[in-house]
Amino acid sequence: MVRAAVLPAVGSPLEITEIDLPEPGPGQVRVRLAAAGVCHSDLSLTNGTMRVPVPAVLGHEGAGTVVAVGEGVTSVAPGAPVVLNWAPSCGSCHPCSLGEVWLCVNALNGAASVYARTADGTELHPGLNVAAFAEETVVAENCLLPLPDGIPLTEAALLGCAVLTGYGAVHHSAKVQPGETVAVFGVGGVGLATLQSARIAGAAQIIAVDVSPEKEGLARAAGATDFVVASEATAKDIRRLTGGQGTDVAVECVGRAVTIRTAWESTRRGGRTTVVGIGGKDQQVTFNALEIFHWGRTLAGCVYGNSDPAADLPVLAGHIRSGRLDLGSMVSERIGLDGIPAAFDNMIAGKGGRALVVF
Repeated sequence: MVRAAVLPAVGSPLEITEIDLPEPGPGQVRVRLAAAGVCHSDLSLTNGTMRVPVPAVLGHEGAGTVVAVGEGVTSVAPGAPVVLNWAPSCGSCHPCSLGEVWLCVNALNGAASVYARTADGTELHPGLNVAAFAEETVVAENCLLPLPDGIPLTEAALLGCAVLTGYGAVHHSAKVQPGETVAVFGVGGVGLATLQSARIAGAAQIIAVDVSPEKEGLARAAGATDFVVASEATAKDIRRLTGGQGTDVAVECVGRAVTIRTAWESTRRGGRTTVVGIGGKDQQVTFNALEIFHWGRTLAGCVYGNSDPAADLPVLAGHIRSGRLDLGSMVSERIGLDGIPAAFDNMIAGKGGRALVVF
């Protein structure tokens, strides 16, 4: 039995309870979690914006140590430090055949499986495949990435979602070049990773935008050269800061129609906007045909940073070891499982960076 955060139904509060976690079967691995990040996607699962089978153990951004392996597992052994990969690619579907592994159509098949039970026998699903809001979890072998040497295991949890997403948004989707100007909308966990990644890419000016003035310090520590408190005048403020032109790139990390539209308006003619935030179906973004032609801007979606985790993790490890990427500075609070509901409340209120569940 291990403690876990269980979502009994969409719209219900999380229940911190003990669950019966079986030993790993063929092709499976049991992992003792060191830490798990509290991501906005977890909140989206609780309110139905994103849907997975329930009841489920949530949490998808985590790192830990292998404690047992099932028959046929060859890539990891007990004692190995690992990062959880919530969206493993199958390697055989059409997107995978094109090298677009972040769009794998089979990536979340494991979320429909039954991986554990509550004390009364109720079947539980593993959230986004990996069920990281628990002291231990059992996952498929392909849901694990070996942690490169020299990376602190606790902070490595952030590599499982926020950092891969923010880094990929800058380097793979927007393809920020040295000397370009970048605006980042939303200074949460992904936004902080995006700001650091824009700095690593050599952006000459990095403008952070958030509704909370209290986040300016976090933003500047991550690499922002300017900070704008979100308002109806945000696009004008950004153009003023960029000599009347707008930025070359905007990265939207919020997932709201008004923010997406503002990010697009904040770029120069011919600018590029990458949307990372996950919004609901009710968030409709509109453009007229003439402005699309006149401004010549591009608007692109971005899934998991358009990343190949196996290829990107060693690159990120190099940035961490060199000091260019600081995982610890992204963490605004360290909590236990019982602190997850309050972390959700802070997220809704726009407070802080990344909350990290430490086991």
